Amino acid sequence: MEYVNEKLKKFKEYIKGKKVAIIGLGVSNIPVIKYLYNLEAKITLFHNKPIDSLDDEVMEIINNYDIEINAGENYLSRLVGFDMILRSPSCRPDLPEIEKEIKKGAHLTSEIELLLKLCPAKTVGVTGSDGKTTTTTLIYKILKKQGYNCFLGGNIGMPLFTKIDEMKPDDIVVLELSSFQLMNMRNESRYSSNYQYYSKSFRYT
Repeated sequence: MEYVNEKLKKFKEYIKGKKVAIIGLGVSNIPVIKYLYNLEAKITLFHNKPIDSLDDEVMEIINNYDIEINAGENYLSRLVGFDMILRSPSCRPDLPEIEKEIKKGAHLTSEIELLLKLCPAKTVGVTGSDGKTTTTTLIYKILKKQGYNCFLGGNIGMPLFTKIDEMKPDDIVVLELSSFQLMNMRNESRYSSNYQYYSKSFRYT
């Protein structure tokens, strides 16, 4: 029987038509924009630098997908009325505009947190001050050598959230995690029992 990721299935049902704010247009968020757009989420982009500083790939996404963007000074002034806020690692989660939206019911998350919540595979996370990249890469190579189907990502490589459809329970995800990625991360041990998706809301119970 073909494996079905029920958590991911429910997420896809939930996100359709939801207002999603994506803050920061770095490497981790670009593929996520495309992924969520294809799931029919209503995306608005927020970036702390002027529009003319964006690279060609980002501008192509904005123009082809007809996505609204707020950029430059006071870029978060229009962060109002969103169901989900997806921040980049460089965006602090305690900014006043973000905290105000959270109090109104918005769910704050990130590419890496969504991956951890929805990924069916076993996950190995490596963090710390020094040696993260070397340690993460070595773990990945050792597991590959042992015959496991592995995915390498986090603070190195490509954003893995867009690969989540390919992941199976017997796979292993190896992540390098920076302190910025972990800043507002919730305890993973709570996910299985306390984390749920709803047709009208996205929250912890």
